[in-house]
Amino acid sequence: MDMLVKLYELPDATPYASDLQRAGIVVRRAMVHERHKVAAWVSETFGAKAAGWVDECTAAFARQPVACHIAVRSGTVVGFACYDTTARGMFGPIGVGESARSNGIGRLLLLASLRDMHVVGYAYAVVGHVANTTFFAKAAGAVAIEGSTPGPYPADSALV
Repeated sequence: MDMLVKLYELPDATPYASDLQRAGIVVRRAMVHERHKVAAWVSETFGAKAAGWVDECTAAFARQPVACHIAVRSGTVVGFACYDTTARGMFGPIGVGESARSNGIGRLLLLASLRDMHVVGYAYAVVGHVANTTFFAKAAGAVAIEGSTPGPYPADSALV
């Protein structure tokens, strides 16, 4: 199912950013020259199930400004989030490496991306094909969009 987020009612991300910076983690917009490294990290970290994520991540780097945020610790990517990839106004994909989970990285990546969407003029964002509804509801106030399966992803989108 898809979920909807009111971008004009986002929580303040400042406390999360400060906590992560103290832990040596920075969340920032990715830069074009980092595309191949970020795409390779997504592929290596999430495997075959994330083949579409690599494509969406690559599309995010084609936007100006780049529509991908990354979390970096000691010069290494530990998480990513993209928006405006499959369709305009859609958030996702998002992923945090296994060893970096449960410390707020995902929440800050989500909020940074959603804040960018609001700044460029979106009032709402659609989170596509949500697996963890609790995370998006708690982190950004997302609500389910009834009848949204399969969303913009047609049944034959996994062409072989």
